[in-house]
Amino acid sequence: MDELLDIVNDEDIVTGQEMRSTIHQLGLQHRGVHVFLFTHDGMLLIQKRSKDRAAFPSAWDCSVSEHVQAGESYYDAAMRGMREEMGLTEIKIQPIVKFKMNYGPNDNEISTIYRGIIDAANVRFDPVEIEEIEYLRLEELQKTMNESDKIFCGWFIQMIRWSQEMDSALQVLRSYSLDPLFGNHKPHQ
Repeated sequence: MDELLDIVNDEDIVTGQEMRSTIHQLGLQHRGVHVFLFTHDGMLLIQKRSKDRAAFPSAWDCSVSEHVQAGESYYDAAMRGMREEMGLTEIKIQPIVKFKMNYGPNDNEISTIYRGIIDAANVRFDPVEIEEIEYLRLEELQKTMNESDKIFCGWFIQMIRWSQEMDSALQVLRSYSLDPLFGNHKPHQ
């Protein structure tokens, strides 16, 4: 589905708007958002993307990944994504990090990662966009990424590498939190 997105410069200032397909065709920088949803006992919800998705079909991804639509804030995109992909509303989320990264050919984004706590019983994932979900501890996820034949989205691997204080492609623009569930990063301004 095509959608209107904001084009942003390296300072995350909107410089124009264009349709998603054109942005990806031309490699224009735009905005994205990711949400890492944890259960109360520290299990991370991950999703397997539908086989019909254009990018990384049938690959495992973080709890929610969305483009930020034109005129939308990162926070509002995260809330929309949780509602549309997981059927969750009124979840309190906090920003963890804002970063710049190349997600693949012609896919240049400035993104924000949010973290939230959920009750797994309330999750109602969208079967059109998502094949299945799973809950793992970060340590289990890292081990699965290293040792299994499961396919993971490239951006998700980079975010997990960053969370484990390993080399990653994330160019951190701002860290917001010292959340122990997502690594012990020192805030950067």
